[in-house]
Amino acid sequence: MRIKKIRIGGIMIPLVSVFLGLLVGAVIMMLSHFNPIQNYINLFVGALGSPNAIGEVLRAATPLMLTALGFSVANSAGFFNVGLAGQALAGWLASVWFALTFSHLPGIILLPGSIIIGALAGAFWSGIAGFLRAYFGASEVITTIMLNYISLYGTNAIVKGSMVKSDADSTPLIPAQARLRTPFLEQLTQNSTFHWGIIISILMVLLVWFLMKKTTLGFEIRAVGMNEDASRYAGMSSKKTIISAMLISGALAGLGGAMEGLGNFQNIFVNTVLPDIGFDGMSVSLLATGNPIGIIFSALLFGILKIGGLNISINSTTPSEIVNIVIASVIFFVGANYIIRYWGAKMKLTRKNKVGDA
Repeated sequence: MRIKKIRIGGIMIPLVSVFLGLLVGAVIMMLSHFNPIQNYINLFVGALGSPNAIGEVLRAATPLMLTALGFSVANSAGFFNVGLAGQALAGWLASVWFALTFSHLPGIILLPGSIIIGALAGAFWSGIAGFLRAYFGASEVITTIMLNYISLYGTNAIVKGSMVKSDADSTPLIPAQARLRTPFLEQLTQNSTFHWGIIISILMVLLVWFLMKKTTLGFEIRAVGMNEDASRYAGMSSKKTIISAMLISGALAGLGGAMEGLGNFQNIFVNTVLPDIGFDGMSVSLLATGNPIGIIFSALLFGILKIGGLNISINSTTPSEIVNIVIASVIFFVGANYIIRYWGAKMKLTRKNKVGDA
């Protein structure tokens, strides 16, 4: 059977993967003696059943769009940036630090300044891995994993050492003029944590789409990702492109972290683990197959699963971790898309044989 000639649209694999992920989750719930239909109803009601729930879904999707875009840019250049979580944490820390340190500044300076410093911190952190890869051939997977842990313990040390008072584990809230949350959005969504960061995320989606499709740098990033040797032979500077891709990737992840610091939590605290938005952002990007526009819908789906999943355990004895199984199953089928293509090819062949027999 020749799978390559069977064309399944780019949107079909994510859709089928989502369906199969939900199906796997349903089977596991049935085997565990839970009601999958009622749990999925609870999930979607919990995510979309009220303005507050919708606001929380949009808030959850906001940083995921940015970290997913970061992964997408690096992946286009042929890199597997596993360090999104550490870069996001660096951006989170830097944005809150700037907002607290320069709290006397007016909002028109303080808020953009906090956002920009968060992006720069993420870019700096990923730039280390990019530099090591470009000039020393170091594996970006290993370096970014190690940088994740340095970021986690380094930010905790800074927070505990110089940003909190006495034995507290969290900084004071940032000043009002540096916050992305506003009374208008809170009232609109029944006191949810939805904030203006969604506008920044959508603008970044459009900017990254333009960068990758319409600019020379975007073409060079894709060319290096397809064949580094060929791009070098064509006169492109692979080192410059590698570092540029990682800087952009880290800046987007740092922005994602700034959304947490300036919008969701409005402070920073001692983290025991790396923020979920890093690894979830990778999953969002993989589900969207790296397409910037697809990342919007993929992030919204993850937001629905994350927020709605909380409602499962509220209304039943089913553990909320079942949602993580669904998400993992979705990503599994995206990664193993050969299975979906095989099924598609087999179904098409079966239909042809039936037509021939008739």
